[in-house]
Amino acid sequence: MSLIHLRPAPPLRRGLLLSQPLLPRTSTNTYATHSSASRRRNVTVLSDDGRYTWGELSGKEKVARATQQSFNFVVVLAGAVLTGGVFTLLYTEVFSPNSRTWQFEKAVERIKNDARCTNILGDRREIKAYGENTWSRWARNRPIATKVEKDRQGREHLKMNFHVAGPRNEGVVFVHMVKPSDTNEWEYRLLALEVKGYSRVVLEERHDPKVGGEVKIFGIRWK
Repeated sequence: MSLIHLRPAPPLRRGLLLSQPLLPRTSTNTYATHSSASRRRNVTVLSDDGRYTWGELSGKEKVARATQQSFNFVVVLAGAVLTGGVFTLLYTEVFSPNSRTWQFEKAVERIKNDARCTNILGDRREIKAYGENTWSRWARNRPIATKVEKDRQGREHLKMNFHVAGPRNEGVVFVHMVKPSDTNEWEYRLLALEVKGYSRVVLEERHDPKVGGEVKIFGIRWK
């Protein structure tokens, strides 16, 4: 019977069993700090995005930020003024009772509600009002012919004419209004409908002998 000789295993090295202790990477952190500091760009009026606080800015950069904020304030203020002007213009030209658009809509309703006009034009629900034809192919809306002028007494006169069309006929509406100097409301001097082949339909007519600063006595006009 043969004997098996076992050789003892070689001793393990001490360096393989012991883990190497971790050392702080001070050099890497220092490099990152210097790298971020070197990448910081200068703050100017155009490049300032607010990422740096006021205390981190230099004197020149503070001036740049103050200039940028002042410019932004001026832009916001100008936008607010422009918006207010647009709303004011929209109110005075469209929604105000004294606007031309309001008076146009009011005159159209007067035509539709008058039995003499509907007998000539047709059903009030099918009556349409529109302005003058234009040569522009891009103009969708037909402008209303209006004219505002003052007389010698300082009163404003609004003269307007527009077209109306119904299922039976079509015609022209004439409007003349006066705003007295002591009030802020328009008063009718004339509101009439003219349709070819029919007598003139007068809805409002008021003669003012003092219009234009003239007075008529015994057939003679006195100024």
